[in-house]
Amino acid sequence: MTSTPDWRRVVAALGNSDARTVFARIVLHTEPDRLLDGLPPAKGRRALEVLTGSGLITAVDGVLTVDDRVFAAVLAAQPKRTQPAGVERYFDDDGRIDRYPARLDERIELLGIVAAQVLALGEVIGEKEITDRLAHYTDDPALLRRQLVDHELLERTRSGSEYARADAADT
Repeated sequence: MTSTPDWRRVVAALGNSDARTVFARIVLHTEPDRLLDGLPPAKGRRALEVLTGSGLITAVDGVLTVDDRVFAAVLAAQPKRTQPAGVERYFDDDGRIDRYPARLDERIELLGIVAAQVLALGEVIGEKEITDRLAHYTDDPALLRRQLVDHELLERTRSGSEYARADAADT
């Protein structure tokens, strides 16, 4: 392999059903004269072109073989994602909570960030609006709302119809 393969070409090759069929036959060491069985000649040639062009297969001494290095090369060429530190690691790339911390202090810190982002100090809003705002962070906004109240980051009226940040009284 002379250069880093383009991941798009690799995925496109594997997404092409004819190329995928030929690739599978090569992986399974099918007899060379049977690699293109069932494919019209033009489609068979095109499948081989797609596979060799992507770097998935190479010809070694006239024998088509899978170049396993292509997968490692494609993965190595991808930029490394840095893992966020602290409780930010519990948010996905879209800012949604992807899991809750097991440690209570981290869970409260995470919930505190959410509370500060969804409600301004002194702001009082209804249940539907708080639920709508929390939906940005999770698929279960009612659970998140209950956790915010249980950990005393949000206060709600006795009827549960209005919510405010608990630290609003501290200002």
